[in-house]
This record gives sequence, C-alpha cells and structure tokens, in this order.
Amino acid sequence: TDAEVSTRKKTFTEVQTERSEQAERTVLIKCPPKLNEKKLLQYLSSHGNIKSHFFFENRGIHALIEFSEKTSIASLQDAIGIPGAAEHHVVPFKSRLFTFTLKNPVSETAEETPVHLSPQSHIPVKELTQKLCHADSISSQMYVLLNEYQLTEENIKLRFLACSLVRDFTRAYFPDSTVKPFGSSVNTFGKLGCDVDMFLDFHDTQKHATKMKKGPFEMEYQMKRLPSERLATQKILSVIGDCLDNFGPGCVSVQKILNARCPLVKFSHQPTGFQCDLSVSNSIAIKSSELLYIYGCLDSRVRALVFSVRCWARVHGLTNSVPGTWITNFSLTMMVMFFLQKRSPPIIPTLDQLKELADEKDKHVIGGYDCSFVSDLSKIKPTENTETLDVLLGEFFEYFGNFDFRKNSINLRKGKEVNKPESSPLYIWNPFEQDLNISKNVNQPQLEKFVAMARESAWILQKEDKTQQMTNKEPWGLAALLVPFGKSNPSKMKTRMKGIGSETIKSLLDSLKLNNANSLQKAVGK
Repeated sequence: TDAEVSTRKKTFTEVQTERSEQAERTVLIKCPPKLNEKKLLQYLSSHGNIKSHFFFENRGIHALIEFSEKTSIASLQDAIGIPGAAEHHVVPFKSRLFTFTLKNPVSETAEETPVHLSPQSHIPVKELTQKLCHADSISSQMYVLLNEYQLTEENIKLRFLACSLVRDFTRAYFPDSTVKPFGSSVNTFGKLGCDVDMFLDFHDTQKHATKMKKGPFEMEYQMKRLPSERLATQKILSVIGDCLDNFGPGCVSVQKILNARCPLVKFSHQPTGFQCDLSVSNSIAIKSSELLYIYGCLDSRVRALVFSVRCWARVHGLTNSVPGTWITNFSLTMMVMFFLQKRSPPIIPTLDQLKELADEKDKHVIGGYDCSFVSDLSKIKPTENTETLDVLLGEFFEYFGNFDFRKNSINLRKGKEVNKPESSPLYIWNPFEQDLNISKNVNQPQLEKFVAMARESAWILQKEDKTQQMTNKEPWGLAALLVPFGKSNPSKMKTRMKGIGSETIKSLLDSLKLNNANSLQKAVGK
C-alpha cells in the first residue's frame, strides 16, 4: 500500500517507477521574458490540475509543469499551434516542449514579478571554499559541500523528463519501449551538471510470462533475426540516433559511437541543458546503480564522504572529465565504499552480506553473473559505528596513503583486501562481473599521484590546529584540501614529496618500456 511505502524508505525500483510516471505527466515551456507566474499557472490550470512546477534559467526562463493527469497534456497540446514557417521549414513532430510568447506584450512598468529560479548547476570551488571556512567543524564542512553539489529534486525531475522525451521517439518504432536513467542520475551520488546516462529497454518481462502459459499454442512474434545482439543494438541505436538528429526538437550535436564496447548515442538536449548518453539496456549497470543507491541511503556519512573525496580529487587533477589513465569517479566511489566496509564496526555491509539478506524476488542472475542482493532497506541492520566525518576523512587519506597497492586489490563483495589477480597498478573488482577490474585504465604515475595527494592531505589534517586556523582566516579543514597543494607553502611540500617526482618519471619510463615489451610480445606471439 502507499501508506506503508511512505513510512519505510522506498526501494530503488519504486523510486524509479514513480519518477518515470511523473515525467510522463510533465511538459516543458519556454516562457516569455516578462513573465507573470500567476497568469501562466492560471492559464495552464484551465487544462487540468497542476501537481508541481518550477522555473529555471537556460537561455531564457523555462517552466517545468507536472500535471496530475496525463490527459491534461493532450488538452494543452490541442490548443498549441505549429510555428509559422516563414524563414524555416519545420519538422512537424509534436513533443511536450512548447514556447509561450505574450500576445500583447506588457509595458515595462506592468505587473512583472520575478519568479524563483531553481539552480541547475553548483557553485564554483572558489566560492565553495569561502563558504566552508564559516562552518564550525570538518563534518559540517562536508555537509555544506554535499548540499551545494548534490542533485536537487528539481534537477532530478528534469533528468527523468529528458528520458521521457527520448522515449516518445523510441515508442514510434517500439511501442512498449522505455527509456530510463541509470548511473549518477539515480544512484544518489550525482552532482549538479553531470551527464544523463539513459538506456533503452524493450522488456516488460513479468507482464508477459503469466499470459503466455494459457492456451494450447506456443506463440511468438515473427521478428527480424540478426547474427548477434550487438548488431541489433547497433542498428537500433543508429536509427534512433538519426531520428533524434533529424526530428528531435532541441537535440543537437548527435554523435553515434556504435563501435564502443557499449555502443551509444551522445547528444546535447538543449531544452533541459543536459549532455545525454543513450545506450541499450545494460542490466548490470542498473544493478550497480541500485547497489550505490542502497549504500547512499543507509547512512548520511556515506554520501558526504564520497562528495568530499571526489571534489578533492577533481581539484588536484586526479580525476578528469575526459577518459584516459585517470582514476574515474566510479572507482573513487568504490574506494570510499570499501574504506567504509573496513571500519570497525563497519559503516556499510559487504555485497556478500547484502546477498545473504536477499529473498526470492531479489534473485537476479545476469549473463551468468549472480547479481542478487536485498532491495528492501529496512532489512539491513543500521551500523553501530559512531565515528564523525572529521575522523573518517583523515582516516580515508591515511588508509589509502599507506595501502599496499602492489600486492592487494579492493574487493567489495568480501570487504577485504585480496591478492591482485593480475598486475594492473590499481585493481578494484567489478562488484558483479567478477572477472573485470573497474580501474584497469589507471596507470602507475596516476596511482602514485593519488597516493602522494592522499598522504599530503592526511598530513595537513593532522597538523591542523582548528582554533588558530579560524582566527587566522586561512582556509582550514576540508577547505585547506581544496586548494592546489604547493601553493600555500611550496618548500614544506617539497621536503615531504622528495623522491616522488623522480620516481614517477622513472615509473613512467618503465611503463613505456613495459608497454613496448608487451606489444612486442603480442606481435611475436601472433
């Protein structure tokens, strides 16, 4: 029942379903510059009850309007015209994106009330650092950062709307298809401004299984058959990509990247302002999103620590928005999870423990991999660990600053360090596809830089005397970690980092030699 659901924490699937359904009842309107909010809402209400709305800035003011009933959208669409094709010819695709202009523009002095705009991006680090200095503890600093960076309710609604608008296209070909967000948009670890990863799904499997049992015949659709699932994926994405490119209002810079390990279509969705990546259903990626969702919901310290560590990594160039040999945000997040599993007592359970708690409906085997874990949060016993974030932040840097990366790998299933199965500098087991290393891309110099920065940060936090810091107006605590090191006191930094530079250079040369040797070996071996 709904009442029961509202008292306990919702499961990942319940949240997704609810938000997708919400998005179906939503429209996006580009508003006239001199906007009277009351008049707009009054007019829209003539088409049906408005359940929620907000305004945001994105090259002009836009309004997201969620109606109580889906039928209100049809009613509104009936009243909307097609743009006059004077200098442009239009593609007559009728979406849920509208432009409103005033028939009689009001004079300057008229009743214009400034509307409240919901921010869709986070403040720059410089501004954040100043804010952090006013907090009273590292723990409060970390919550300030979390509040500034995390996705807002409004931003999440916009993300689900972007998916829902793409779905209107895919339904033209595949009437049962759905387009759902995965990854950072839904796993509780997304920051304002992050891309929207969405996937196209064709299966409403539960619904069918029961109906198919009835009657004397085995019945199936005649469908086009292709030699591989990959080829089918590529063909479908190619056509949907062309569709968005040719007919999608506000879909620009459409790129089809069909030869990637996971084929995808990248595009920029101007009305919502999101950069989007569309791929075809990847059940394991959904499971990873759900696992992180569970960890993020279990204890408020989890997200606070992840956001702080990721911001720290970005400032010091340990992570990068372009793919390469850098540590990814996903890997960093997994490192934080592992660290929290290792605390005494543990702050979050291991994946094996979550699997123990799974019941029948939680059993999922995907492509031979067991991806079962409990979905009901109330079955997970809350932690007895009471460590503050002040302690945890310092301990995180301490732990990884001294981690034996040469010998050990990070395994979230067991929550223990296990011997590395192969020689990648950083080895983090993929929680579900047990034979994959999620940080395979990271090279030795990048790992060494991470270790050096972690040690430096642990040292800064240890030597700090907070009272003196706060009177000094120097950045302290987390703020002191978010300024590039070596700026404040280069000479001190040099002595602690002695030997690291030359080591990194040496290892870089070694890894080049190694790579050459490897490619030689491969060439010889062929």
